[in-house]
Amino acid sequence: MNMLAILFAGTISLVITLVGTRFWINFLQKRAYGQFVRDDGPTTHHVKRGTPTMGGVILLFAIVAGYFGAHAIVQRPVSVSGLLILGLIVGLGIVGFIDDALKISHARSLGLGSWTKLGLQAAVGAVFAVLALHFPDDRGITPASNFVSFLRDVSWLGLPMVVAVIWIVFLICGFSNGTNLTDGLDGLLTGAATMVFIAYTVVNMWQVSQYCGDLLKAGPRCYDVRNPLDLAIISVTIVGALFGFLWWNARPAKIFLGDTGSLALGGAVAGMAVMTRTELLVVVIGLLFVVEAFSVMAQVGYFKVTHGKRLFRMAPIHHHFEMLGWEEVTVVIRFWIVAGLSAVVGVGLFYAEWVVTQ
Repeated sequence: MNMLAILFAGTISLVITLVGTRFWINFLQKRAYGQFVRDDGPTTHHVKRGTPTMGGVILLFAIVAGYFGAHAIVQRPVSVSGLLILGLIVGLGIVGFIDDALKISHARSLGLGSWTKLGLQAAVGAVFAVLALHFPDDRGITPASNFVSFLRDVSWLGLPMVVAVIWIVFLICGFSNGTNLTDGLDGLLTGAATMVFIAYTVVNMWQVSQYCGDLLKAGPRCYDVRNPLDLAIISVTIVGALFGFLWWNARPAKIFLGDTGSLALGGAVAGMAVMTRTELLVVVIGLLFVVEAFSVMAQVGYFKVTHGKRLFRMAPIHHHFEMLGWEEVTVVIRFWIVAGLSAVVGVGLFYAEWVVTQ
């Protein structure tokens, strides 16, 4: 029954994006809802002007439909953890949708102001954090923890409730902006995020098999997490949706995720890290997103300190390599390799800790 739920979730979301994205592209093209491209970016990107954006809408629909559809088919009740992370994904998707809509209505590549956008992300993250720190199950386990975690909760890194909320909000804002910045080349974010969520599917499934709540499977180092199976279903649903969307988003992209999709995916990464108790490990699993965000911060900081000098030819860092003469497809594939390797290393660290401590 558990594996059937996972199979149905991934299949439903895959079919929706693989088939439904074609109709969504037609809908957007008829209304001329296209992408606006930065004038200061690589000149090769100018041909992308007008490509339909807001592909994140079909992605969100697929994720939600996959989750609820799978539960309905196997007649399994939804969990509070599943509903919370879906709420986070959709909430950030709405913020991104507003940003995308403003870009289209104003016919420019800038939507919400940076502080307004960050404030809305923080608000969505704060609601998620507060709710996730409540709703204990019959064992007293809440979806999120007030402990900072690496491969599981670190016992000596407990935080007061308010600080724990701030910490979770920081993770959500950091990764939603990191994925947003990564979404600058055809298929780059879609492919990289697929690998990250495959990694979290493995983590979730291992936590299911070593769940402390199952007395028949629990060992001396079992995992005190809430609803690990539902988190696995969410992960697989996102993987399926991304696989289907990549068919249309690979170079030459017929549609872009837009902020609707990129912010939602970053929130999903952070939410998964919080609920699986792997908050510091996500820096390894999602290393590419961290590097992309850091490249922008380093560029801005260096520019201010040196009064106009640049650390990179252009930020985020994927554009730097384009400016060095790399073909876009070369940058994408090599960045996918980095994303894949970091995901493998992250899963390896997760499993190695369990083996060593037995």
